[in-house]
Amino acid sequence: MISKSQISFVKSLHQKKFRKEYGLFIAEGLKLVTEFLNSDYIIETIFYTANASPKLLNLSQNIKLQEVSGNDLSKISTLTTPQQVIAVIKIPNQADLNQNMVDSKFSIALDGIQDPGNLGTIIRTADWFGIKNIICSADTVDAYNPKVVQATMGSLSRMNIQYTNLNLFLSQSSVPVFGAVLNGQSVYKTPFGSAGIIVLGNEGNGISEEVQKNIKHFITIPRFGSGESLNVATTAAIFCSELKRNSEK
Repeated sequence: MISKSQISFVKSLHQKKFRKEYGLFIAEGLKLVTEFLNSDYIIETIFYTANASPKLLNLSQNIKLQEVSGNDLSKISTLTTPQQVIAVIKIPNQADLNQNMVDSKFSIALDGIQDPGNLGTIIRTADWFGIKNIICSADTVDAYNPKVVQATMGSLSRMNIQYTNLNLFLSQSSVPVFGAVLNGQSVYKTPFGSAGIIVLGNEGNGISEEVQKNIKHFITIPRFGSGESLNVATTAAIFCSELKRNSEK
């Protein structure tokens, strides 16, 4: 049985201001929750329906498990069709993420990305290519937005996400900074080296003028057909692929 106050609390985590206030977010679905269970994230509570209970019996972590009815689960879910399991998870603090920023040879920086689906796909793509650090401008969509969490398909559990003053961060970078723009050197002819930061801009406006001041190498994906533009998540995938192809030469 879940109380009205619990329902209200979990529903509040659908909104960014309450996620920030409580330092918590939600993940939905057994597969997605399992990814976080197998990560360094701290899960505080798992709400589940009777149908999901046998799959949760072997948890080794000290996590509060609370069985709820399908009707009550739907009240706290963000999905049209709830997936039997919802976890309340602690958002890692920024200090932890700062210490991890040097772990990878390459990082991705996002300037004003607004669409949750795009951010989720970028996180999932970076995870596929082994790029663990993503630095976000303050106006980039929240990585713990339920739509972003779902779109990552579990990859968020393995990533280091940093929200910061992007201009300041890039100005202090000790590695090359590359920016994805419409007019620049071809991504296929660029020697990326062994370390760097790839900056991707807003879906409609690209990289802001202020951020561009801190970019040393402007890179473009050449157009061979007639398409007007590429989705930013697609752009991220092409850049990630080229980084890895370069590193294997």
